[in-house]
Amino acid sequence: MAKGLRPPISHFLGFKTPINFLTEHRRLCPYKDAMSMGMVNKDLPVPLYHQVKELLLTAIESGHWSSDQQLPNEGKLAELFGVSKITVRQALQELADLGYIRREQGRGTFVSKTKFGQGPRELMSFTEEMSRHRRTASARVLEKTVTEADLAVAEHLQLRLNDRVLVLKRLRLADGEPMGIQTAHIPLDLAPRLVEEDFENVSLYEVLQTRYGVQAARSREQYFATSADAEAAALLGIPTGAAVFAAERVTFSRSGQPFEFTKSTMRGDRYSIVLDLVKGR
Repeated sequence: MAKGLRPPISHFLGFKTPINFLTEHRRLCPYKDAMSMGMVNKDLPVPLYHQVKELLLTAIESGHWSSDQQLPNEGKLAELFGVSKITVRQALQELADLGYIRREQGRGTFVSKTKFGQGPRELMSFTEEMSRHRRTASARVLEKTVTEADLAVAEHLQLRLNDRVLVLKRLRLADGEPMGIQTAHIPLDLAPRLVEEDFENVSLYEVLQTRYGVQAARSREQYFATSADAEAAALLGIPTGAAVFAAERVTFSRSGQPFEFTKSTMRGDRYSIVLDLVKGR
């Protein structure tokens, strides 16, 4: 290659055949108006390492690199973005601190498995959430029984003590990987034949809405940091005592009636808590 000419982006990203540099840049680059042809903009009041970090983060989140795939080395990334190796190293370190990549001594840098953010966001089912992350949701039903509401369930669902509820306990999976254990309690009066439904591959919310006219409008969630007991660890494929999130959620219909009380245990290595905080006046 002639001196002074920049190789195509496919050279840096490991493609065997050339790809359109500008098209690829537009897909990867979050600073579309400020940056040009994959180069960071040194005139911006934004640190170079931050610009590189955002470019790489966009590529990871868009699925350009899949989980466990190796990234180009620091030298290639530095040449691609027109910055120093020190700048690239700082960008990679920040991505590692955030959990997006992992750096293995003597091997290189690899994309980490995605952590799914939990926190104030649009109310959605587990199936919808995994679909948004381009994952296939499924479930293994561990328990599906009709029982009488105990004091805690009755209070959360505004029922009388001993009213009948469906207890649906499921192991939730994403692309076949265990993510969490959810135990839902539903008043049987709202959906008398709910116990007959197959919940291996369908959304509880979808069934309630399409077959029983019960639509989720809002929910209230509470999270606890705890450790996995032996049963949960075996189901989730993690060591006993590993960090997990325990959560309780009450979901309300459009009429304001609580129709679901769920207890969940979610893997701490696959979920993070995301909070949007606004300073008061």
